[in-house]
Amino acid sequence: MRRRAILGCLLGNFLEFYDFTLYGFFAIFIGRSFFPSSNPTLSLLSSLATFGVGFVMRPVGGLVMGAYADRYGRKGALILTMAIMAVATGGTGLIPSFKTAGIWGPAVLVACRLAQGFSTGGEWGSAVVFMVEYATPGRRGFYASWMQVGVALGSLIGSICALLLTVSLDAASLNSWGWRIPFVAGFLLLPIGLYLRKHVDETPAFERLVSKNEVIKTPIFYAFMLQKLAIWQVFGTSIIWNAGSYVMLIYLPTFAAQVLKVDLKLALAATAIGTVVRAFLTPVFGYLSDRVRRKPIIQSLNFAFLLLAYPLFLWMMDDPGFVSLLGTSFIAGILAAMVAGAGPVMLSEMFPTRLRSTPIGIGYNLSVAIFGGFGPFICTYLIRQTGQSVAPAYFLLVCSLVSMLCVAQLKDRTTIPLDEL
Repeated sequence: MRRRAILGCLLGNFLEFYDFTLYGFFAIFIGRSFFPSSNPTLSLLSSLATFGVGFVMRPVGGLVMGAYADRYGRKGALILTMAIMAVATGGTGLIPSFKTAGIWGPAVLVACRLAQGFSTGGEWGSAVVFMVEYATPGRRGFYASWMQVGVALGSLIGSICALLLTVSLDAASLNSWGWRIPFVAGFLLLPIGLYLRKHVDETPAFERLVSKNEVIKTPIFYAFMLQKLAIWQVFGTSIIWNAGSYVMLIYLPTFAAQVLKVDLKLALAATAIGTVVRAFLTPVFGYLSDRVRRKPIIQSLNFAFLLLAYPLFLWMMDDPGFVSLLGTSFIAGILAAMVAGAGPVMLSEMFPTRLRSTPIGIGYNLSVAIFGGFGPFICTYLIRQTGQSVAPAYFLLVCSLVSMLCVAQLKDRTTIPLDEL
């Protein structure tokens, strides 16, 4: 049952983040289809703003589905979020362009992005809690890391799809219909994911709550009454996790193509390699977090961003090309793996079983909405306003400093049994 739980959670998160991050890889083409403009930067900004709109719904999804998971169980929440995501993503690939449908095209696109954001927000917190509560004693970090492997694989397949399409199709085909193919393919994974999730039992920890009649009937009320400070700690702690991942891996191909004038195919190849590094190392850091504890790994990550963000962007500016992009993506993959291996389990250990999904869903998804979803938009805007290609590094430096200060206030609970948290 544990193996099935891992596989079902991994595949579900693969689908969620394959679908959700595709938009970032195809932002240039989506901008041309739905936000035509004589100024390519304005078209891209409009597309990235719509990318960020999806993140506006992530805190709502985290709140609603987190409360559902705390009230009715983790399993049902995960099945529902997967269904919403598949429909919204497949629909994105079928929306007529601005040229065909006028303003209705962008309007439906925004609606699909809002549904995707709601689904992903509900998925993340529920999936983390699901894996932590299925873990054997002393291996919570390792188990939770496999959920993040699904996230990395989803991003990887998304980047590979983007790479294959840019290599095999000409610009006209990509602009008109090529970018739509991987979105429509999101429909195909839905039956597999639903089958796996329906055939996994509820988590043992939640079943113990039910047997003792200790399930909270109004989780949202109690989350804000009892866990208000902890919600803000989750928010602050995860700022650099989201800003770093979305800027250094999702936004990087767009940055390379639009700002550095590097061939998009090379940028996508570099990003794909960085994502492979992230997927491979995530369980390693999850395992290490069970041995050396979570906090040292997370603070090392924060310190690494403070040291490396500016030099990496300076390197790409001074030597724009595959080597600098690959080096940056490789380092970003390592840093993202540190987050994925030690971060989610650390957040889950801040809360008791009866009130765990709701506060995580609120705090984390509020952070990802602001600093992850709008990270590419903020970076593009900063470059345009300052005239400095290195401007995204300033954004990352501020985010890493805030996260470092927040983590310093947390107590490491690696060795505390789950039912005593």
